[in-house]
Amino acid sequence: MTEHTVRSFSQDLEELSGEIARMGGLAEDMLSDAIQAIAMRDLVLAETVVARDPQIDNLEVEIEKKILRLLALRQPLARDLRQVISALKIASELERIGDLAKSIAKRVKLVEKVEATTALKGVARMGRLVTAQLKRVLDAYTAQETDAANKVWSRDEEVDEHYQSLFREVVTYMIEDPRTISACAHLLFVAKNLERIGDHCTNIAEEIHFLVTGEQLPVERPKVDALNSN
Repeated sequence: MTEHTVRSFSQDLEELSGEIARMGGLAEDMLSDAIQAIAMRDLVLAETVVARDPQIDNLEVEIEKKILRLLALRQPLARDLRQVISALKIASELERIGDLAKSIAKRVKLVEKVEATTALKGVARMGRLVTAQLKRVLDAYTAQETDAANKVWSRDEEVDEHYQSLFREVVTYMIEDPRTISACAHLLFVAKNLERIGDHCTNIAEEIHFLVTGEQLPVERPKVDALNSN
């Protein structure tokens, strides 16, 4: 491979990493705004989150096209191949996070009548934790830092604990006031979406570990006994 080709391929990989970072930034903003919209019951902000979803979908499509082109033309090996494949998988994880953030935003109107301020605060608290997890794992990808990625992976249990606590709190509120069952059910969907976003963050952390080391993390990540293990 000539020096020019090597330099050109390195540039391609840098551009790919930049596009993943851009996609990650968009997913992070969507999630943060969706959480704020739920906490404040801000319908206008929620609508902006929903409107941004096509952007993240389009970015995933462009990244996939670039990766297919790189695989066909460059035929990368070893770490270069891991970088390309990891980018493909991370883009898919980020697209799912965008979908889940959109789903959260769509439920803002449906939880308008929830007056359980402690439950809403619990959702906001869990949302901040998951948003912080996403930021950490995106920073770890940019720096290709395995220690930071592994910390995200190991903190998944904390997200699960928040979900279980919030689940019990909301169910108790539903029992005490059956009139809130419909709105609180949507609040539970929001909490479940946040738990799933936490799982996507740990998936990204696993990809970073594999990218840098060429080794897989253990199959079983730390877990508490989940209320819903599916």
